[in-house]
Order: sequence, then C-alpha cells, then structure tokens
Amino acid sequence: MAKSRTYFSSQDSSLSPTAARSRDLEGPSRWVEYLGPEMTYRNASLDAQVQSSVGSHKGLNMQWVVQLTEIAKGLMAKMYRLNQILDYPDPVSLGFSEAFWKAGVFPNHPKICMLLSRKFPEHFSKLQLERVDKVALDALNDNAELHLQSLEPWIQLLLDLMAFREQALRLILDLSSTVITLLPHQNSLVLRAFMDLFCSFARVNLFSEKMPRKMMLQMYNLLHAMSRSDRDCDFYHRLVQFIDSYDPPLKGLQEDLNFVSPRIGEVLEAVGPIIFLSTDTRKLRNEGFLSPYHPRYPDILTNSAHPMRAQDLANVTSYREWVLFGYLVCPDELLRVTSIDIALVLLKENLVLTLFRDEYILLHEDYQLYVLPRILESKKMAKSGRTKQKEADLEYSIAKQVEKMISEVHDQALVSCDAIHRERRILLKQEIGRMVLFFTDQPSLLAPNIQMVFSALAFAQCEVIWYFQHVGIAPSKSKAARMVPVDIDPSDPTIGFLLDGMDRLCGLVRKYIAAIRGYALSYLSSCAGRIRFLLGTPGMVALDLDASLKGLFQQIVHHLENIPKPQGENISAITCDLSEFRKDWLNILMIVTSSRSSINIRHLEKATVSTGKEGLLSEGNAAYNWSRCVDELESQLSKHGSLKKLYFYHQHLTAVFRNTMFGPEGRPQHCCAWLGIASSFPECASPIVPEEVTKIGRDSVLYVESLIESIMGGLEGLINILDSEGGFGALETQLLPEQAASYMNYASRVSMSSTKSPKAAVGFPLPGHESHPENNGSIKMLEAAMQRLTNLCSVLNDMEPICVLNHVFVLREYMRECILGNFRRRLLAVLKTDNDLQRPSVLELLVRRHISIIHLAEQHISMDLTQGIREVLLTEAFSGPVSSLHLFEKPTEQHTGSATEAVCNWYIENIIKDISGAGIHFAPIHKCFKSSRPVGGYFADSVTDLGELKAFVRIFGGYGVDRLDRMLKEHTAALLNCIDTSLRSNHEVLEAVASSLHSGDRIERDASIKQIVDMETVIGFCVQAGLALVFGGLLAEAAGAVLDEGAPLLYSLLAGAVKHVPEEFPEKTEIKRMKGVANSIGVTGEHDSQWVRLILEEVGTANDGSWSLLPYLFASFMTSNIWNTTAFNVETGGFNNNIHCLAKCIGAVIAGSECVRLEREYQRRKSFSNGHANDMFDSEIQSRLSAEASIKSTMQLFVKFSTAIILDSWSETNRSHLVAQLIFLDQLCEISPFLPRSSLETYVPYAAIRSIYSQYYSNSPSSPLALLSVSPRHSPVVSLAHASPVLRQQQRGDSTPQYSAYDSGYFKGGSSSHVQDNVYYNDSGSLRSVGNKQRNVRRSGPLDYSSSRKVKFVEGSTSGSTGPSPLPRFAVSRSGPLSYK
Repeated sequence: MAKSRTYFSSQDSSLSPTAARSRDLEGPSRWVEYLGPEMTYRNASLDAQVQSSVGSHKGLNMQWVVQLTEIAKGLMAKMYRLNQILDYPDPVSLGFSEAFWKAGVFPNHPKICMLLSRKFPEHFSKLQLERVDKVALDALNDNAELHLQSLEPWIQLLLDLMAFREQALRLILDLSSTVITLLPHQNSLVLRAFMDLFCSFARVNLFSEKMPRKMMLQMYNLLHAMSRSDRDCDFYHRLVQFIDSYDPPLKGLQEDLNFVSPRIGEVLEAVGPIIFLSTDTRKLRNEGFLSPYHPRYPDILTNSAHPMRAQDLANVTSYREWVLFGYLVCPDELLRVTSIDIALVLLKENLVLTLFRDEYILLHEDYQLYVLPRILESKKMAKSGRTKQKEADLEYSIAKQVEKMISEVHDQALVSCDAIHRERRILLKQEIGRMVLFFTDQPSLLAPNIQMVFSALAFAQCEVIWYFQHVGIAPSKSKAARMVPVDIDPSDPTIGFLLDGMDRLCGLVRKYIAAIRGYALSYLSSCAGRIRFLLGTPGMVALDLDASLKGLFQQIVHHLENIPKPQGENISAITCDLSEFRKDWLNILMIVTSSRSSINIRHLEKATVSTGKEGLLSEGNAAYNWSRCVDELESQLSKHGSLKKLYFYHQHLTAVFRNTMFGPEGRPQHCCAWLGIASSFPECASPIVPEEVTKIGRDSVLYVESLIESIMGGLEGLINILDSEGGFGALETQLLPEQAASYMNYASRVSMSSTKSPKAAVGFPLPGHESHPENNGSIKMLEAAMQRLTNLCSVLNDMEPICVLNHVFVLREYMRECILGNFRRRLLAVLKTDNDLQRPSVLELLVRRHISIIHLAEQHISMDLTQGIREVLLTEAFSGPVSSLHLFEKPTEQHTGSATEAVCNWYIENIIKDISGAGIHFAPIHKCFKSSRPVGGYFADSVTDLGELKAFVRIFGGYGVDRLDRMLKEHTAALLNCIDTSLRSNHEVLEAVASSLHSGDRIERDASIKQIVDMETVIGFCVQAGLALVFGGLLAEAAGAVLDEGAPLLYSLLAGAVKHVPEEFPEKTEIKRMKGVANSIGVTGEHDSQWVRLILEEVGTANDGSWSLLPYLFASFMTSNIWNTTAFNVETGGFNNNIHCLAKCIGAVIAGSECVRLEREYQRRKSFSNGHANDMFDSEIQSRLSAEASIKSTMQLFVKFSTAIILDSWSETNRSHLVAQLIFLDQLCEISPFLPRSSLETYVPYAAIRSIYSQYYSNSPSSPLALLSVSPRHSPVVSLAHASPVLRQQQRGDSTPQYSAYDSGYFKGGSSSHVQDNVYYNDSGSLRSVGNKQRNVRRSGPLDYSSSRKVKFVEGSTSGSTGPSPLPRFAVSRSGPLSYK
C-alpha cells in the first residue's frame, strides 16, 4: 500500500488553525473544501436560507441535511488517508509500527509521543518530559516549526471533526424535536435524510477512534508552546474536552444522542416489518416480492399485489444499518417489546459493522462492551422497583431477554451467518435470473417495474458486499486475539451468478432507458392533473394555506404541467431537468412535517384522503420518485447496482474469481461482470484526497489485467484439455503396426471359450474404446470442455471494451493473442518428447489437431485466426530477421525460426553426424536411414523415411526446407573444405601417386600412397558428406512430392521449364536460380552434382590446381583399411559402414568441382580475350561441350586407377576387400550420370559382377552374405573371362518394384528387446519376410541395372545389417561362375 502522503502548503490560509479559528463555525461556508468547488455558489446563499428558514417557511432546510452527510464522507476520507500514511495505527493499545514513525507526521521520538498520549488529558508541563528523553526534547525544540507544519493539516481535521459534531448534533436534535412524523410510510424522504445524517454522525465519531487523536493534540500543543513562548494554542482546551468526551466514542455518542433516542426507537420499530421480510427468504420466494409476476397468479404480469413493500426493499440496506447503529448508540431502545426481535435478526447474520470503505468495528464485541452494561443497568433499576410494579416486571423481563440475546447471539452468528447469506444469495440468483429472462422477452414491462428492479439490485449489492467483507476479514491488531474468523467458502459459485445477473439487469435498464424515461414522463404528466384536482378539493380550500405554501404547491403543479410530452421515437432526445421540482417538494415536506407550521401533514391527509384516491402527499412522493427516473436514472442505477465498494476488497475479488470462474458451477459469461466491476472503481476516489485517483486507477488497471490473465489462462486450459491425449487424442487412437501384430498374436492364442474379447489383456487402448459405457464420462468431459470453450469465446467476442480511466481493454484482442501464443508454445512443446525429437508425422497430427480446435473456436470469434496461425507457422519456420520477408525496412530485427532450428539441428547432429553413436546407415533400397539402436525415442528409419520428411515439409513449408538444406550445405561445405585442405597438404604426394599410376610403377605408387596424411579421416569426411547428399536428395524428393500434392500446376511448370532451360556456359544468374529451385524439389536429374557445385561456388573452393589431383586422392582410398571391414547387405542395398555414400560423394564432388573449375577457367580466358566476340563465342561453345567430357574423363580416370589398385592389391592371402570394392564401383556407375557401366566393363568383366550379385541374392539370408568360402584351387581369373556387359539404359523410368518391411515404431524402454526380437533379426543379418520377398522378385539377381534398380521407398521400412567380415577366397559354384559357401 502506498505510503506517500499529501503535504499541505503552509501558505494556504484555509488550512491553518489560525484561519480556522476565524471561520464561522455555525454556518455551512466553512465546508467548501468538503463539498467541492461546484458547491461554492450554493453555500454562499445557504447561510441566509438557514437563518430565514424558520421565519419564512416554518421548517428546516433539507439541503443542509444532505450536505452535512456529504461532509461526513469527506471527513472520513481524510481520516482514511491519514491511517494509510501512518500504516494503520492502533491508538487504543498504543500499537505503532516502524512506518508510523517514518511517515513524517509525528516526530520520530516514540518515548515522548507515547507518554503524552498515555497521560492524556494531563498537560505536558506536569509530565517532566526532560526526564523521559532529554535528547529528544532538545531535538523537538530545535525543529519545532518544522514539526508544527507537518501536524497542522491533521490538527485542522480535528477542528473540523469538532465543528461537524456541533453542527450535525444540533441539526439532529432540531429535526428530532420539530418533525412531526418520521415513519417510512408517511414521511419516507425526510426520514431517509434524517437517518442518513444520524448514521453518518455515528460513523464519523466511531472512525475517529482509529486516529491517534490524543498524541496529535498533545504533541501539537507541545510544539506550539515551544515556538510561542510556552503559550497553549487557542483551541487546545476545547479539543481536549471534545476528545475526552468521545473516549471511547460510543460513550460520547450515547450521551449526545440520548435526547433523540425515543424518536430513533420509533423509526427502528417502523422499519421492522421490512427487515423481517428481507430475512425471510421463503416468503420472498413464495409471495414473489422480487418477481415481475405473482407466483400464484402468473397471468398477473406486473407485481400489483404489494408494490410499495417491494419498492421498500430497495432501502433494506439502509434500514439494516439504521438498526445496527441505532441500537448501538441508543441502547435503551432495545427495551421496547419488538426491538429485541429486530436486533436479533440482524445481529445473527452480521459480524462486522462497516464504518467507511473497508474499515469496520467488531459488532458483537461493541454490543457486549457498550450496550450490555446499559441493559444491565436498566435491569437493575427495574428490579429495584423505581417504577410501577407491572411496568417494572415487564421492563425486567425484556431486559433479561436482551441480556441473554446479546450474550448468546455472537456464537449463533459465527455458526449461522454464512448459511443465512448463502441461502439468500441462492434466492437472488434464481429471482434475478428469471427477471433477466422475463424482461429480455418482455422489455415493455421493464419501465412499470423499474422500482422492483432497483430493489433486486440493492438486495444483490448488499449480499455481494457482505460476502467480500467477511471472506477476507482481517481484524485490527489490538483485537486479533478476541476475533474468531467465520468460515466463508471462497469458491461459492453464487457470487458469479449475482454479479452476472446484476450486470445484465443494469444492461437491460441502460438499453431501454428511453422507454423508462418515457413511461416516467407519462406518469408525471398524469400526476399533474391529479395533484391539481386534489388542491381544488373542498378540504384543501378550507385549510386556508398561507401564501408561501400555496405558492410552493402551485410551483409543483407548474413543473409537472410543463414536462415535455413524449411523442414518437424522440424520447431519447428530450432533455428535462426536474431538480427544481424535487427541491420544491422537499421544501413542502419540511414545512408540513414541522411542528412549527400551522398546516401539517395530518391536515393535508385528512383534507385529501376523503376523495377515495391517493392523498396529496402520497401523490407527491410518488411523483418525486418517478421524477428521478427521468433525469437521475443513471445515478439511481449507480446507487443500487454499483459495486464500486468492492475495490477495497479487490485482492479477495481476484482470489474468489479464480476459485469460481472455472469451477464446476462457473459460467464463462460471468467473466464480463467480474471485469465490468473495475469500470466503477475510480468512482471510489474522494476529491478531498487527490492522490487517491491515481492509486485507485492504477489498482483498477492491475485488477483487470490480473483477471484477463486468469481468463486467458482458463481459455488456454480448455484448449489444452481438448488437445490432450485424454481429449481429442483419445478419439484418434490408432495402433502402431507392432501393437496390432501383438494384439493379433494374442487374440489367436486366446481361447474363445475362456474370454469373449482379448482387449483386457492388452496394455494399450484399442480404437473405439471411448464408445464403451464405462468410458462415458470422458466423452461427457469433452462435451463440457467444448461447450465451455465455445461459450467463453462467444462471450469474450461480444463483450464491450472495458474502460478504466484512460485504459481500454478489448477482450477480443487479448483472446487472439492468447490463442495464437498458446499455439506457438504448443508447437514448440510437442517438437520434443521425453526422450528426443517427435516424429514429424506425429508432430503434424498434433499440430493439425490443435489447429482444428482453434478453428472450432474461430467459428465464435469475429476475427481471422487462420491468418494468425499462418503467421505463427511462418515465424517458426522462417529462420532469420522478419524484415527479410518484406520489401520495407523493419525498425527492429526480430529473429525467429526457433522450431525449425531445433528440428534441423536434431537431424544434423543425430542423423548426419551421429553424435549419439547409434550406428546410422543409409539403406538405398528403402530410401531411408537406419540405426542399430534407437536415436532418442525412435529408430532412425521412423524419422527419416519419405513419409516423415513429407510431414516435415507440410509443417514447416519451403522455409523449413530451405533452412535444413542450408544447414546441410554448411555442414557439407566444412567437409569439402577438409578435402581441399587434404589436397593442398598432400599436393606433392598426390602428384607422385599420379605419375606412378600413369607409369604403372606399382612399388612407387604404394610407397607414395602410404605417405598420404590422414587418409582414413578424409574418407570419414567424404562418407559423411555422402550422407548429407543422400539426405538432401530425400528432402528434395519429399519437397517435390508435397508441392505436387498441394500445387500440382506449379510443380509441373517447374518440371517442364527445367527441361527447356538453355544450356549455357557459364550459366546466367537467372538460369542458376531456376535450376536451384528445380533442384530443391528434385525435378532435375543431377541433384547431387548441382548441389555440390552451388556449395563450391559459395565457399570459393576448387579454385587452384590441387583439385586436378582429386581423382588420384579418391583412387588412393582403395588402399584404405576400411575395406577390410566392409560388407554388402542385400536387404538394404548398401554397405554396413556407409561406404556406398562415399560413391555418392565421389560422383558429386568430381562433377561439381569440374564444373566450377571450367567456369573459372572460362572467366579467366574471358578477361584475357580483350573483347573479341568471335573468340568468346567459340570459347563458350567449347567450354559447354568440354564440361561434360571433362567430368566423364575424370570419372573414367578414377575408375581406371581404382580398378588397377584393387586388382593389383588382390592376392591369395588378401582378398577380403575385393568383392566390396567391385560392388562399390558398380554402384558408382549406377549413381553417376556421367559414368556409363561400359567404362567399368573395360577393367572388370561384367560376368564377375553378375556372379557376385547372383550369389548375394540366391544365398540363404541366414548366412552372412559377405563371407565367401575359401577355395584354394581356383582364382577369380578363371571366372572373369565370361559374358558381355549389359549397356546402361540412358532413359530412366520411375516405376519400380515395391518392397515391404516392418515399421520399427516407437522405442519404449523395457519393451525394446521385445521389439528387436520380433522385428529385427540381427543374428541372421536380414529380415526374413523382406528377404523372402526379394528372392521371389529377383531370383536371377540384379541383371537389369536400368530404372528397375531404383526402388521406391516404403514408409517405416527398415532392415538388419550384416556385420563386417573378411573375404577368404573365391570358390567354384555349380550355379554360376562364382560360388560362395
């Protein structure tokens, strides 16, 4: 709470006590500060009115009564502010916090200050202060003027309290003694003004006890004496007497109001029936006091059975306060016969009595301390027999009952008050709900029943404020030990219903305000004729009214007859000020109810009631009430329906909202009412304390923001409930392949006689399980969540903006930000599972499910959430500054793409680099990566097959593909840089290798190759680059497939255009971009070489002569030891250590580097051509034709020297590498478009390769296919003399045989061994089913090396790998030229 305080200027004479002494303490002019500047003019003439009121009008001025009540509010606002500054001190027990002394109001010398307060009213001169704290006293002397100035404003407050006490008490006594009747059914208007002043008088004096009055006065007088030569201030003794007489305040109040006690008792007895009615919920319900139609007679729509009693319920809050304050300060009135029942009813349902805002007194404690002794005294007097015996017995009996009631009612209240008010809230919830429905359907009946609407609003207002007064009750420090907190339920749902009902009722009144005004104007017009008729009756003529009273009656008729007549639909445009009419009527009431007037209220009633109609005063009072519905309807609505007082409980308000809003009884539409309350909070600020406006405004904004945060949290919760596995996820249950297989195996083993269904033994839910009756609750939960979500969205969408001071809250905008923000968080959350990356296909399903829920909500929101979803997906897919997406410059660079970044990094780290050591290898047949163990939560093929990559493309779009492609290029560029480094560092050695290869010097070749540095490392880099190339190719294929599905015209356009792109060399920038786009969707035939070429051009490598030695470096790889552990796996179509990816790398790097080298050579020649066009044209043609030839010759050079090294290194004792290397070269010819198979036929007869494949595909899958039997009798040369090559087909088709495989599925902890045992056959090295099918399809081996070698990928496929093993030797075979045993 703010500790700042208002420092009043010492220059302002109106605030100094000296000026206060010169004020007219008897007149209203001293109260200008409390009444506001707009009242200055009225107050100037008010003194004269008060002076002449008795002489001219024979009555009191009513306006002064109302203004004194306003002055009381201003005084309490100042006292409230002082308590805030002083950190809520407790003057009774002298409890002062550290903040009290640091506030700057009192000198920070606790010993002296507390002694002065404790010894009050003794004068400081008798206390020998120098003995208490001499140092402090000297400090006070030194700074007396400064301390005096800080205390002056609050001393002025004490003087104002004293003046208010004198003037208000005089007016109360005057009214009590002069007003003839103060009964609610006869003189309700004067009665309410009188009792409001009475209660305000009691409140001000009770509240003053919470101020350190004694310390303030004593310290001020001490400081004044120090600075004024030991002279007391002029008002010291008067203030001492005032404070002492009100110590404690209830003692002074009981003495001061003793003379008006009988009148107060009459009033409280008169309002007793309304009090009893308001507490009798059964009667209220059965008799329909708050219903627009009678419960027993539904055809009677208007509440004509008891309209006046129903209207009186609007004042029941005031009546309750009158009773509680009245019996507290006038305890003798409890001895009336009916008073005990009235007091018991209210004491039983209240624990505190509110003084001002959230300040209160403990009701029962004060009754026991200050009322009970007076009752005991009366009981003693009655017992002593000072009165007649009969009356004494009755008085004694009543006093005894009151004593018992006061002693026991506290315990009863602690037990029953919450139940009583809860029952009342339930009644109001039902009645107001019906009222809203009725008036929504029949708005024309709202105007005749507007007083009943006010009654319902006032009743509900009272109950809501009572709840929050008690739900967070915090007793004062001094009385904490004596306070027993009542158990209030903070999750009571009726509060939300009441707030919503009040809000909707007020909304209906404001909606039909023109109709209500029109009805009121019509009533007043008809009332004018009735009053004129009553004034002309013989009885009124016989009264012989004096001129002044007769003139007032004529003015009343004049006001009513001059009211504009409502015509057509222009009622809302009518402006009518009836304040003068009301003022004149109050003047009449004050005259005719005064005992000093010759004509009083009884005369008027007798003169006009004989007509058989309403009397004159009844008609006037009714006209007064209806006139307020013309020009003061909004203030009436604010008085009865405003909940601005809840600001002082806004923290409890927030807590109750959170407990009830999303509870089982909560309703989404209630949030509008909870938020709408804040609009009225700033009205609580008092103009007397200017800084309150800022503080209350700031707290109101924070309250709204807190509630909006809770509402949006609930909205997110509803969306997430529907998006959970127990929500819509339960309706999408699908079995994974291995789960289905397990279920079927179990079902086949279970005897049908023993069980009807095997579902009980399965550890996972089956599709359709939600349809079983036992699972009905989950479906109901989903339906309830969907209904709440749609209702909440609809309510928030239709809700009007919340205005708090200069802040406007549009809930639609908050809702949009909430939904889209939650979608973004959900997207980032489902990217990863507990173990690792989520499968893209599963991620796509989860994202689509969440989007479907958003689309469900979007149907009830007048905003485009689909565009927002696109923006979120774009933000998470595009990696880089958002300004790059637009042509204009953004002021700030917002980097995005965190989701794409996370997924792409995972693929690079875990698939390409294999940092987890999961044994990643590429299976060409299945077109996916496989792993020997799970990578995170899945096997590699479950996240890298074509279906998963398609899902990745569909989620993240082209930007995601570009990001992953760019990261693959960056990784490959680093690897190519390592190759470049190796070429440079081994330049001389490779030149020696090249010369020895050309000369055929084997010894020199072997010696030179051994000098190559880090050859094994370079091979590993090349294999990794090959993996990146393969992954890039799969990604391009997936991107092309998704583009073909979503935009087939665009796909066909790119595929057709790239075939007709002119072949130029060097290529123009536009041509390069076209080919780059086509290459990114896999519609070009040379993806790998184009990809490597772009990388080399970007990084600037392959720009010196070292790259001409590239084929010799690659050829030297044939001598690596890696071939000793290389084995071909027929199930995957690749090698166990990814050497087949080396073929990808070699083919792409040679082709790409040659293109780059020739292009740079062309640029160099161009720079030396000096502009000779013909030479340039010839050079262009020559370069374009020579590029392909150069690539082919380089590839053939590599094959020539590779085969030479392979065959030269073969021997009877060292042949383990031979088969793998021959298959490797065959695969290179298959992969590279620049290397026909005939180039390999020149060095390795095709019959040998055919025989190798025949043995692989015809051998049993249970035996390791790379292990060849030893045959000492024959050498491979015997078998290499057969057959002719099958020429490579130039045109490649797309149709290929399909291979089926198991899906590895999701790897789950303890079941991993079971999954591997059933799916992976690592011991045999292959999948049985796959092997059998492949043998059935290709019985003769891979004879056709055309398009049929490119097999299509099957989603989720995988296979086992064959472990490395040496190749012993060739053997004779009956079925072919080569046989492996």
